Formats: sequence, structure tokens, C-alpha cells
Amino acid sequence: MPPRQTPNVTDAELRVLEALWDLGPSTIRKLTDHLYPGGGQSSYATVQKLLDRLEDADCVVRDRSAMTHVFVAAVTRDELIGGQLRAVAERLCGGSVAPLLTHLLKTESLSDDDRKELRRLLSAHRPPHG
Repeated sequence: MPPRQTPNVTDAELRVLEALWDLGPSTIRKLTDHLYPGGGQSSYATVQKLLDRLEDADCVVRDRSAMTHVFVAAVTRDELIGGQLRAVAERLCGGSVAPLLTHLLKTESLSDDDRKELRRLLSAHRPPHG
């Protein structure tokens, strides 16, 4: 079964998802207070609209069992990152992730911990010999 297609999300939608990942299940009020401290009714309406769009894109689920609805992220941070990177690889690199990784390694400064983690991951993903 192919990986689930992750939709593109706007920066504002991503902020809502990040809040859900950090806070866990949340009401619109809780998210609004987190994202727009001191914000008024327009901030509440903005968060509500963003949640509606994320729900339509299957990125969040809404629990309607109580009078106050609770929202939960339906996509993990890793799933979203993976889906976005796969889309970039398809669009720019003919589906191969090697050019993406090569570019990042050549242009970005990596900490010792980052290099160790990359070595560990590469060792863990070696194809079987034989």
C-alpha cells in the first residue's frame, strides 16, 4: 500500500497543526488562546476557518460528542514532513530523494549530533547482502 498522500498546508494551517501536536486534543478556544493571546472574536473565527479547512483535508478530526467540539491532529509531524519531501522529490528530482539529501549535505552546516544520526540511519537502512 503506497504512503498516504499528505496535502499541502498553508503556513497558517501549519501553525494550527503545530499547536495541536504540542497541546494535544484542543477546543477552538484553547487553540485561539494559544495562537493569538488576547485575540478577539476575529481570531476565534480565523482558527475556526483554519480547522474547517484542515478537517476537509483530513489533517484533523473533530470530536462532536460534546457540546464543545474537540480537535485532534490526524496527521503526525513526521507524516507531513515525509509527504512534503516526497512531493518535492517527485516535482524536482524525478522521485529520487538523493539529490535533496546531497544538496542539504553540501549547503547546510550539520552539527556533530546530526552527522552521527545520519550515519546511524544510513547504517540501519543498508540493503541485505547476497
